Amino acid sequence: MTPAAPRSIDAYLKQLRAALADQDPALIQDAAYDAEEYLRAEIAAHPDKSEADVLELIASTYGAPDEVAAAYRDTEAKVKAALYSPPARPTVAAPSTLRRFFGVYLDPRAYTSVFFMLLSLATGIVYFVIAVTGISLSLGLAVLIIGIPFFLAFVGMVRVISLGEGRLIEAMTGERMPRRPVHPGPKMGLWAGSVAMLKDSRTWTTLAYFILMLPLGIVYFVIAVVGLSVGMSCILAPLAEILDQVGLIHAMLTVDPAWLGATLPLGVVVILGVVVLTTLMHVARGIGRMHARIAKRLLVTPS
Repeated sequence: MTPAAPRSIDAYLKQLRAALADQDPALIQDAAYDAEEYLRAEIAAHPDKSEADVLELIASTYGAPDEVAAAYRDTEAKVKAALYSPPARPTVAAPSTLRRFFGVYLDPRAYTSVFFMLLSLATGIVYFVIAVTGISLSLGLAVLIIGIPFFLAFVGMVRVISLGEGRLIEAMTGERMPRRPVHPGPKMGLWAGSVAMLKDSRTWTTLAYFILMLPLGIVYFVIAVVGLSVGMSCILAPLAEILDQVGLIHAMLTVDPAWLGATLPLGVVVILGVVVLTTLMHVARGIGRMHARIAKRLLVTPS
């Protein structure tokens, strides 16, 4: 059953979201932003006509909600096919467990996920400081006239940063994140804007993400640093022992690398290092996927 033609922007956006209900929430947010931006601009350009009349005219130019949804769905499928689909490979027998284990080195997402884990400590500290400072000042200034504009500016800044964080997560993990923010909607006064932001669940989920990033960033950073340190130390143990025997690095070492050879054969140590490093790559890739789901849950507007 074909829905009735929308007579308002809210009705148009509701039908558009319903037509894209089976798509990624990030895509729905982008489509809703583009549509609302265009519709409000057209209505502002025709002040002599009612909102319903303008929407009727737009149906023949911008398109009805189902037509716009079909266009976004088709474009998204083409983008995914171009960016995220693996290259075609000849059909071969199922890879062995060993090949699957070491095959992680062929996945660029494993490397970018390790980099994201190392970077997350710095971003976590920055986000935590911004969130805690902004919330504290907003509460402290709430009794003053400047409190409302400060709160609006703070939430706006947080949303812009969260959009950048989403783009970083998409680049590091491949998870689709919004390219456009949530549209602010019609212009409102300071008091009405503050109330709307307080009622918007995304305001609080975004702040929760900023605060959560500090403990998560510490955990990610420790896992990455420990894994890289142990793995690379074991792999380079033979080289370190050779350099120590010829006296090139002994003066710089606080621990004699010969203990590795005395504890385990160096060949076993190297194998252990490779296993540790490869395991870290798998863990990093898994953490990247998990974190992308957390970020989408907290940073993307529910459809």
